[in-house]
Amino acid sequence: MLKIQEIRELIKLIDQSSINEFEYEEEGAKITLKKGGAEQPVVQQAPQAAPAVPAQEAAPQSNSQPVEAKAETKNETEAPVKEVDDGSLHKIESPMVGTFYASPSPDEDSYVKEGDKVSNDSIVCIIEAMKLFNEIEAEVNGEIVEILVENGQLVEYGQPLFLVKKQ
Repeated sequence: MLKIQEIRELIKLIDQSSINEFEYEEEGAKITLKKGGAEQPVVQQAPQAAPAVPAQEAAPQSNSQPVEAKAETKNETEAPVKEVDDGSLHKIESPMVGTFYASPSPDEDSYVKEGDKVSNDSIVCIIEAMKLFNEIEAEVNGEIVEILVENGQLVEYGQPLFLVKKQ
């Protein structure tokens, strides 16, 4: 199966090319990447195969349409995604599909709470994808106004995690 870095490279290459659709299948896992269509690209998992591969979007480097990918999951405990439209606040979004963790380990305090001040390099959470724990930074100076997801919740690529009042 492809590694996360290989998927990232594929997304970058497809984004920079004239290719509009790409499919890859190996060991029961299927990755489909599409550019600019109404359908959302999906990573699918056959029931007997290894865990689904979360795909990530590379930052668009041209004015072409970005390539998006997400894992298709069925989880009854997944909380609904809150809608956020307030333009005066900065949204810290999930850079990948995975599981949101508010603290470095279950017995430690959360990285941030509502009302905490953060700087652009402050770690605000961890997103676990394929047994890799990715530290997510605030990337903005400000104050955490709202935490939009619960600890242990599955999150999608681009899903808002925090609202930050910029300073």
